[in-house]
Formats: sequence, structure tokens, C-alpha cells
Amino acid sequence: MLGSLDIGIDLGTANVLVYIKGKGIVLREPSVVAIDRDTSRIIAVGSEARRMLGRTPGNIVAIRPLRDGVIADYDVTEKMLRYFINKSANIKGFFKPRVMICIPSGITGVEERAVRQAAIQAGAKQAFLIEEPLAAALGAGLDISEPSGTMVVDIGGGTTDVAVLSLGGVVSSQSLRVGGDRFDEAIVRYIRREFSLMVGERTGEEIKIEVGTAHPRGTKEKSIQIKGRDLISGLPKAVSITSTQVYSAIEEVLDAVVGAVKQVLEHTPPELAADIVNKGIVMTGGGSLFDGMDRLLSQETGLPVFVADDALSCVALGTGRALLMLHALPQQRQRRVVW
Repeated sequence: MLGSLDIGIDLGTANVLVYIKGKGIVLREPSVVAIDRDTSRIIAVGSEARRMLGRTPGNIVAIRPLRDGVIADYDVTEKMLRYFINKSANIKGFFKPRVMICIPSGITGVEERAVRQAAIQAGAKQAFLIEEPLAAALGAGLDISEPSGTMVVDIGGGTTDVAVLSLGGVVSSQSLRVGGDRFDEAIVRYIRREFSLMVGERTGEEIKIEVGTAHPRGTKEKSIQIKGRDLISGLPKAVSITSTQVYSAIEEVLDAVVGAVKQVLEHTPPELAADIVNKGIVMTGGGSLFDGMDRLLSQETGLPVFVADDALSCVALGTGRALLMLHALPQQRQRRVVW
């Protein structure tokens, strides 16, 4: 139809990815908004706003409107969505897009309605919702339409979604409000506790990427120098932190992710479990790229674990593909694919 436009959005806690039918992923920016406290005016969105985190004057605050995979600030989320939709689709006139947005599998009905309403207010003609593991599987190119078990572990910035899929639907799933942000927070807390040093969340993320590991055995020990404010003297100070220390900081978070995977496997029907033994576990999301995460899950489950190609984009690609197959989604999915 003339003027029709389909957009898939991975509305992540850390990043927003926008997929447009026929063009692929056209936008990938941090889920950060900078606002003037006095006037409530938006100063910057995305990459520009992220650079302001921890560096703004008193009247400007850089915030993440999504926390743990759900909307924490509705008004700011709506404005951020509007900005990203307009920026990526260049919408003109009366043409409004159909939008498919991913949601964590453990989201409540109230949270579902908030996401849908934010998309409508941001300019969508219709808003559809799809669970993250289902979108991740579609984006990874997995065939989930057959009566065969497929297991997906999607580790994002705010949530970890684990699911066993068959016949186009979710058979068993678990959603944790634990993701890459929790790793960063755990590292920041560890540094404050062990070194009496205050660092920001951006520094925590840099440490995680540079020297962090989920599987220290067989991993070469690395270290990084970090700078922050000494909590005792109040003066700037620099210290070094090693891979082993980072592992100690995040071990509890890793245990939570492993526990969720094991719990889903325990609730998986035997026939589908046999399929997973043969096919293994597929990991998607930014957290799947964390050093040693695939080896850790393989060691703890005894199953082969594979990281999807372009793991960061799987959910966004899946939302776009889901729009092309709305008619094929089974009836039991209608509670989750909402319009």
C-alpha cells in the first residue's frame, strides 16, 4: 500500500536499534536522553547524550528512561521513541508506520500497555509487541516453526531472556532483570568496596569490556588502570584492577544467569530437551559477546553453546521479520503479539 511503512524496534535498556523493511538496520544508538532540569527540554538523545553521562552541569541531567528492560520514565521514553522513529524513517505527511517492539518475556500486562502506548504516542499507526527470545531466534535465522526444540539465551543491557521454542511459540522461558548493566554496577560496587574508589558506570563498562571474563580458567590475566575519586581523601586516584578481580565482582551475577538457563532446561519436555542436546544453545544480545560467557554456559550445562552471527542485531532483525509473518504466528501468541 502506498505510504505504508514497517519498523522493527529493539527497545533495549542500553541501546535502541531500528530496522526498516527493505533497508535493514538503519539506527543503533544508546538509550540515553539529556534533559534540562529547569525547562524539561530535551538537550540531546542517543550517542550525544551518552557522552554527557556523569559530565553534565547542575541544570542538565543525562538519564536512561528504561531500566531492567521496562519503561522507568514514560514521558522521556515516548520522546526518545519519537526522535528515533523520525530520525530513522524520515516520516512526512500523514503516513505513520506500523511498529513492532520487543519486550522481555517476563513483562507484566501494565508494562506491555506502557510500551504500546508510548509507541502510539510517538507516532506509530499500529504497535505490535513480541517477546525478546522469539525475536532473537527469528533474527538469528533459526527455524522455530517445526515441532523441534530450539533454545535461545538473549543477554541484553537490562534483562536476560532464556527460552525453549517450538512450533513458533515459547514452550518454557525465564526472564531475569539482570543484564550487562548489572555487570557494570557490580564492578563499580567492588571497586568502591575494595579500593575505596568511586568510579562512574561508564568506567565500569570499560573495565568489563577490556579485562572482564566469565570464565577465568585458560584466560590470560589482564589488568587495566582506572581513575576515580578516593572516598577517604576526596582526591583523584588511580589503581589497577585485574581480570580475576573483575570475575570476583561479577560472579554472583553470572550465577544468576546460569541458574536461569538451568531452570528453563529443567522445565523443558524430554522430547524437546533431546533436540537441544543435538542442536545446542544459541546466544544473542550484547552479553553473549562477553569474554567466556559461551564457555561458562557450556561448562555448566554440558551442552554445546553457539553465539549467533551479528548477535547485537538479532532482536532488531527479528522484530522486522515478525512484521512480515504476523498472519503465521500461532493463536497462543496473541497475548504477547499485541496490536
